[in-house]
Amino acid sequence: MFKTIKESLNSRLNYLIIGDVMIDKYILGEVKRISPEAPVPVLKVKNKKHNPGGAGNVAVNISGLNSDVTIVGFTGRDESLDLLSLDLEGYKNIELRPTIWSRNTITKTRLISGQQQIVRIDEEESFSPTSLELDNLLSDINNIDLSNFNGIVLSDYAKGVCSDSVCQNVIKRAANLNIPTIVDPKGSNWEKYKGATVLTPNLKEVGDVYGMEIPNNDSEVERVGLELLNRFNLTNIIITRSEKGMTLINRNTTEHFPTMAKDVFDVSGAGDTVVAGVIRFLTAGLDIKDAINIANFAAGIVVGHVGTWPIKMEELLEKSSDSKTLNSTIIDLKKNHKKIVFTNGCFDLLHPGHVDYMQKAKELGDYLIIGLNSDESVRRLKGKDRPVNSEQVRKTMLEALGCVDAVEIFNEDTPYQLIKRISPDILVKGGDYNIEDIVGREFAKETKTIEFLEGFSTTSLIDRIKQAYV
Repeated sequence: MFKTIKESLNSRLNYLIIGDVMIDKYILGEVKRISPEAPVPVLKVKNKKHNPGGAGNVAVNISGLNSDVTIVGFTGRDESLDLLSLDLEGYKNIELRPTIWSRNTITKTRLISGQQQIVRIDEEESFSPTSLELDNLLSDINNIDLSNFNGIVLSDYAKGVCSDSVCQNVIKRAANLNIPTIVDPKGSNWEKYKGATVLTPNLKEVGDVYGMEIPNNDSEVERVGLELLNRFNLTNIIITRSEKGMTLINRNTTEHFPTMAKDVFDVSGAGDTVVAGVIRFLTAGLDIKDAINIANFAAGIVVGHVGTWPIKMEELLEKSSDSKTLNSTIIDLKKNHKKIVFTNGCFDLLHPGHVDYMQKAKELGDYLIIGLNSDESVRRLKGKDRPVNSEQVRKTMLEALGCVDAVEIFNEDTPYQLIKRISPDILVKGGDYNIEDIVGREFAKETKTIEFLEGFSTTSLIDRIKQAYV
């Protein structure tokens, strides 16, 4: 993933964001007592800060990925606009083109103690923009040459910017220029999003369209997703599903992407990071699946921070650099005389035989590293119909096992170079191998084999599935 991200971010791209611009304020402090005036906590303020919110947060996320951004949306002519402009000026590569309306700039203030949000204060007026204000906004948008942009985002928070006329104007003009549009929707009126390249609702927003709660299971999500894709003439729909990750549905494929978040402190702005990541990497030339994988990974990073935290290119590269992280871990393990165990495989459809094998491997030492064949490597070894699960899905499943300490993806046919780099204390393969035939054994202190649990194999599992359902 590191190499893909780095290559995709080499070129600087340009994006237009049209949506509901806000400012997020934070009052940070600590609570040590309850007020004598009412049964409420007393927050002793230690710090205050403010960041762009709503469409502004999408802009900041994209700008952090070696991109230039132009934002169009309604604001008031007030102190909050001054703060928002000041924040955006700090990024150097974001231009705000506000359409002034009669209301105040939407402001959300959060009071936080430690990592706990106590209350949120919303400063916004509930009436819709006037016809004149909408005409002014549409005029400002029509004066923009869309051909200057690599991609366009419609960030709809249902605050008035993303009207039917605005959305359809932008989506149709962009389509005529072959410029991708991605929409973060809100509300039940999805007619205005017809023809978008990508729609990124969460499961609740999908339920809003149907007027009912949608069960968070794969089959139901796939069913409604395909129905919505066809009804609104979308190219792709990506449904985010909380702890179950996200699901991509288009006319060629359906794929589920498990969440990559390990520590979750605050989900504020995670959806904005997904939108930013998908449009940035899709327009860099990656296919939609690879763009989602990276966006999903980026969202897993930002939820590990408190408050709205935009993704930055440097952090994304650092966190995705598995080899750098693994190298430092190996150095520490060897300094502390810990025994490193290594094994490898495709681990396509994980079954009890795999789990038993890895548990026995872990018992041989202190730290178990799994070398995982990449999708390309599996296809070369197993044929064009494999793998069944993508490398990121397989990696996530292996990492969920308590006996596995690290998973490293390799693209070669054998893990020779990876074993050479790790130089494990114990190299392990299945019992069907002869010790002298095991690749990389010259770099390990010991090489051992473990007998497989009888009755389980990926090939036989695939055959049984085919017999049952084909």
